[in-house]
Amino acid sequence: MIFFEFAKRNIRLHWLRSLLAVIGITIGVVAITSMGILGNSLVLSISNTLTSVGDTIVITPHTSFQNFGGGSSTSGISERDVEQIRRSSGSNAVIPVYAGGDRIAIGRDVGAATIYGLDPKDIPLLLEVVNGTYIRSSSGVMVGSRIAEEFNLKLGSQITIGSDDATAVRVVGILKERGVGFDINPDFGIIASDQWFSERYGVSSYDQVIVKVKNLDEIDRVKSAIEEKLNRRETTVNVLDTRAILEGILSAFNQIKIFTTAIGGISLIVAGVSIFNVMMMSVTERTKEIGVIRSIGTQKSEVLKMFLDEAIILGLIGSLVGGVLSFAGGYAVSQIMLQTTEYLFVPSSLINILYGMLFGVVTSLLSGIYPAWKAANLNPIEALRHE
Repeated sequence: MIFFEFAKRNIRLHWLRSLLAVIGITIGVVAITSMGILGNSLVLSISNTLTSVGDTIVITPHTSFQNFGGGSSTSGISERDVEQIRRSSGSNAVIPVYAGGDRIAIGRDVGAATIYGLDPKDIPLLLEVVNGTYIRSSSGVMVGSRIAEEFNLKLGSQITIGSDDATAVRVVGILKERGVGFDINPDFGIIASDQWFSERYGVSSYDQVIVKVKNLDEIDRVKSAIEEKLNRRETTVNVLDTRAILEGILSAFNQIKIFTTAIGGISLIVAGVSIFNVMMMSVTERTKEIGVIRSIGTQKSEVLKMFLDEAIILGLIGSLVGGVLSFAGGYAVSQIMLQTTEYLFVPSSLINILYGMLFGVVTSLLSGIYPAWKAANLNPIEALRHE
C-alpha cells in the first residue's frame, strides 16, 4: 500500500506532466470511442435503410432498360415466364412488377416519379399503408411517403401523369416509409394497378418479378430452381438473392467500421507514447530515490509495482474522463455525419465506450511496463551514486 502512495505522490509532485499525459489518454479514448460509435451507427443506419432483410429473390430481364417518359423495357418478363417462376417457387409469393418513369404534375408543381404497376392483391405483401387504403381497382393510386411530403399530397389529391396524353389519378393511400430496397423503392414512387399501367403504357411484359421466400433455408433452392427453369438454354433473366447482397454490403460497412475505429486508435497509441515518455523521465529523475528504497531491502517486484501503479492511475483517470466525454463525442460525430443520434444509445454503440476505456488503461499499462522494469532492475549502488 505504501508504494501505491508513493505513486500518487509522484503524480502530485509532477502534476503538469501527469496532466498532459492524462489529457493525451482522454483524447485517445474519445477518438477511438467516437469513431467506433460512428462506424456502428453507420452499419445500423444502412441495415435499417436497406429494408430487404434477405427473404427476397428479384428476377429482372437479362437485357433491359428503363424508358423514362413511361413504360417499361422492350425486353421484359412475359406472362409465360411468370408462370414458370410460380411453378419453381412453390408456395412462395410471386409478385410481377411493371416499372417506369414519367412526368407528374400536382397543381402548378411539376416533377418526375417512378411509376409502379402491381396486382392490387400483391401490394400488401410488399407495402404498408399508413393513411388511406390499398388500391382495389384502376381508379386510384398510392404514393410513397417522401413524394407525398415533397408535393404535400393528401388523400384525394389529384396527380396528372404524363405530358401529351396526360392522365389524372387520385391518391387513395399514403405508404409507410420503406427506405432503399433491392426490389422496388416506393418512397419517391407512385403505385398503380397492373391493369392501369398496362393500358396506360401499352405494355404486357414485366420489368421484374419479386419472390418472397417464407423459409430462408429454402432461398438457395428456389433461386437455383428459377435459374434452371428460365436460363436453361441461354441467360434470359438475372436472379438476385438479396440475402447475399445484404450480407456483402454489411460486410463492407463492417470493414469501414473497423477502419474508422483504427483511425481513432492511432491517437491512443500517441497517448501511450506520451505516458512512456513521462514514465521514463520519472525513472531518470528518481534514480537516487530508487537506490535508497532498494538499499533498505525493497524487492524488485515492489519497485516494479510502484511504477506500474503510476501508469495505471494515469490511464484510469484519462480513461474515465474520456469515457464520460465520449458521449459528447459520439453525439457530435453522429449528428454531423449521419444527421441523427438515434443509434447512439443502442448497446452495440455504448459498448464502444467500455472498449475505449479498456484500451486506454491497457495502453497506459503497456507503456509503463518497460520504464517500471528498468526502475526495478537498477543497481542499488549505482543508483545511490546517481546525481
